[in-house]
Amino acid sequence: MKSTTFKLAAVSALAIALSASSAYAQKKYDPGASDTEIKIGQTAPFSGPASAYATIGKAQAAYFRMVNDEGGINGRKIKFIQYDDAYSPPKTVEQVRKLVESDEVLLTFQLIGTPPNAAVQKYLNAKKVPQLFAATGASRFSDPKNYPWTLGFNPSYFVEGRIYGQYILKNHPDAKVGVLYQNDDLGKDYLNGLKSGLGDKAAKMIVAEASYEVSDPTIDSQILKIKDAGATLFFSASTPKQAAQAIKKNAELNWHPIHILDINATSVGAVMKPAGLEASKGIISTNYGKDPLDPQWKDDPGMKKYFAFMAKYYPEGDKNSSFNSYGYSTAQLMVHVLKQCGDDLTRANVMKQATNLKDVSLDLSLPGIKASTTPNDYRVNKQMQMMKFNGERWELFGPIITDEAKS
Repeated sequence: MKSTTFKLAAVSALAIALSASSAYAQKKYDPGASDTEIKIGQTAPFSGPASAYATIGKAQAAYFRMVNDEGGINGRKIKFIQYDDAYSPPKTVEQVRKLVESDEVLLTFQLIGTPPNAAVQKYLNAKKVPQLFAATGASRFSDPKNYPWTLGFNPSYFVEGRIYGQYILKNHPDAKVGVLYQNDDLGKDYLNGLKSGLGDKAAKMIVAEASYEVSDPTIDSQILKIKDAGATLFFSASTPKQAAQAIKKNAELNWHPIHILDINATSVGAVMKPAGLEASKGIISTNYGKDPLDPQWKDDPGMKKYFAFMAKYYPEGDKNSSFNSYGYSTAQLMVHVLKQCGDDLTRANVMKQATNLKDVSLDLSLPGIKASTTPNDYRVNKQMQMMKFNGERWELFGPIITDEAKS
């Protein structure tokens, strides 16, 4: 009898302990998370010089609406709070403070642009608020030693620039290179990466460098400087507005150098069409995602899901825009991380899950390209493939290029 009583007491104690443990596991919340809701914050340029990117934020908001309609994340609905920062760093600071201190979001997601992200990086790290999948490839956003709460999404601009340098050496070894670059971390990373790729030939091959400010009305004088220097290859490390201006100006001047364009400005709708499709023909860049305009993905399951999403949740958006497919992919990865968090919705666990991605393949990832991170390597995308614009759409060529370096 005593033995039975003891066993019952032991079983009861174990059940209570397990119940308490389970309850404890289900109640790990930081500000912005609860049994019913996950609050995520974002700033985006819904106005201003980089407003071409506004559609990214709209596509992401639409994706989260879809997730909520399907039941949310482990039963919790996403509350996505967005503010316009007009691509102005002072406004970003103001709006991000509001998101953290007034709205009390769990994390920030996909703050758009290099200067805006740079303006709030120290603040978010000091507050230990995740700065997740920042929409920039500048090296400082994949630096776990100095900024453990910041994780960039885009491939490293430095690495992308290095790939272009290696491509030039192999395919255009006698080129005279002229560089147009945005005067911030974005442009400078590209320029330094290009020089790294060209190696000891950089000083001889680069005949002109011309920078511009985002607020500059035109880049005509910079183009003239590069052309007059005798450049036969033009590398544009720019964002959509200035990229389109450069293509158009080159055509007006009847100047037709080999033209390499960074991945941020490859939108057909926002860059190539405004600049002129014929004028854009032959431009070279890279990609890591499927292009909605590419007919080879017509029957692809991931692309079909994307088109169905656009038709239902963002019908006013351009389904063929690479900015919208980018928004879809980044939101899908954010949802993946939140699902991995389970019931431990603390900021520390969000970062733990985001920095331990294992070969994640998204609906719109190119075949063979997978997202992986470690606590020592925050670079989400380290693989790319070259592509060329044919006057209507981008065409991929060459193998998948993987950057094994740590920077």
